[in-house]
Amino acid sequence: MVQPFDVPIRDEAIRLGQFLKLASLIESGSEAKQVIAAGMVRVNGEVEERRGRQLVVGDVVQVGGQAARVSDETAEDDLPW
Repeated sequence: MVQPFDVPIRDEAIRLGQFLKLASLIESGSEAKQVIAAGMVRVNGEVEERRGRQLVVGDVVQVGGQAARVSDETAEDDLPW
């Protein structure tokens, strides 16, 4: 499995489509819709086809060869930029 990088969020939860863009795993909302519908997104190891799925701290999202973990805003992020 790919080592996930942490992406902090401000609230208690975030929708999958929003998180994909926040984590820069995709470039736009329309791209999020396409990759999710195509079954290319995994949440905690399972294919997820609901763009509105609520993610919470600790959830790991994988698209292709990249993975990001939802983390608390107070945690240090390890985004690649």
